[in-house]
Amino acid sequence: MKKHITLSAHLSIVMMALVAGIMAMCLFFNSTFLEKYYVYNKKQEIIEGFEEINQASEEDYLGSTDFDIPFERICANGNMSILILSPRGYVVRSSFLNEQNFVMELYEIMLGMHKGDSQIVREEDSYTLEKQTDTRMQSEYLVLYGTLADGNYIYMRTALESIRESALITNYFFLYVGLGAILVGLIIIIFVSRSISKPIMKLSELSSQMSHLDFEAKYEPRANTAREIEQLGLSMNELSETLENTISELKTANVELEKDIQQKEQIDEMRKEFLSNVSHELKTPIALIQGYAEGLKECINDNDESREFYCDVIMDEADKMNQMVKSLLTLNQLEFGNDSVEMSRFNIHELLQGVIANSGVLFEQNGITVEFDGGEALYVWGDEFKVEEVFSNYLSNAIHYAEGEKRIEVTTRISDGLVRVSVFNTGSNIPEEELDKIWIKFYKVDKARTRVYGGSGIGLSIVRAIMDSFHQKCGVCNRPDGVEFWFELECSS
Repeated sequence: MKKHITLSAHLSIVMMALVAGIMAMCLFFNSTFLEKYYVYNKKQEIIEGFEEINQASEEDYLGSTDFDIPFERICANGNMSILILSPRGYVVRSSFLNEQNFVMELYEIMLGMHKGDSQIVREEDSYTLEKQTDTRMQSEYLVLYGTLADGNYIYMRTALESIRESALITNYFFLYVGLGAILVGLIIIIFVSRSISKPIMKLSELSSQMSHLDFEAKYEPRANTAREIEQLGLSMNELSETLENTISELKTANVELEKDIQQKEQIDEMRKEFLSNVSHELKTPIALIQGYAEGLKECINDNDESREFYCDVIMDEADKMNQMVKSLLTLNQLEFGNDSVEMSRFNIHELLQGVIANSGVLFEQNGITVEFDGGEALYVWGDEFKVEEVFSNYLSNAIHYAEGEKRIEVTTRISDGLVRVSVFNTGSNIPEEELDKIWIKFYKVDKARTRVYGGSGIGLSIVRAIMDSFHQKCGVCNRPDGVEFWFELECSS
């Protein structure tokens, strides 16, 4: 029989191997690259220090007191000793305590009489950077010497010996920390793995029972705990497969049932709302028709002018009812998808201009100015007849609600492959709480005003239904001096 390693032992081995590997990698990189990295940084620091001092010499304030602090900072930050010597041999600046010794050493280096090993690291026109070994002190230094822009000589030195000691100390420190981490990690992982493996085993056996839909089964502890992960995986697979099928069937049936209930409730609610709204909308015109028809029958006013007025009222109210019924039929076809959509490519500017021109008489009667700059042809995709109906609805609302300046602006803007057509009219804002409701059938913000021009509250519902059939957006927003309605169509290049 194949033996399986326990979860506790597996976690312990992985943890110890991980910590040991990380420590070995840290020791290797520290021993191999730390000294090189340190020397590289020292090179950069000493070169940057030289460039800053050389810049000061070019600007002729090397000997000024203004350079005292920058000079001290260069020496302190880079742990460097610096000597600046004039061509005549006097010291311009120095951070050495025994500067005369280093004056002599500078001369020896420049004359090629330096005692000890040296290796050129970098050589430029104005300076030479060397790695020097003091055989007497058994120490290594980075030394830079050269000539500044103002003719003065410079000698810069920084020690490298301390890095070896630092690397050795760091390696010992990593070693001690690593051993401690391995020991502490081993103790922790033993306790943690045991606390994990026991409940996993219990869940594994319990899930095996649940895979047969025996939800009353209880787990009884067993002595064998060697195959926790494998057994858990197999039993959880069985559990997942069985429960997925069973619960999926239940959820499908439940969703269908909820959908049927919601649809029935929605239909009942729509029926009640429809009857209520239609009754409300038809009540007034029917009452007017009845009243004026009775007046004609009883000859309340028997002169020709009064009879003509009565007939005009009856015809006007009958026409309003006829328009409302037609709008309801149109909306019903759109909402139930019985109305076909014929998508075509057409010039939206030409369509807008045509509708605006046809409404010219209404603009003159109401004293309204219209601003529209169609410009070049702009092609879009949509059902041209339905788009015209959407724009006509917007324009009709704008005409009837224009106040103040009585100005209407029609604009088109292109963004992200869509053309947004906007119709703005000056006048009162729509209350913010009403903005989302105006698209509902029969909803009217101002019922009295709507009645005056024969609105039924269906026009904007038709607009929303048409735009939904295009899978495009429409909306409304308040502006400081009026209201803007808009809809979007796909742009055709």
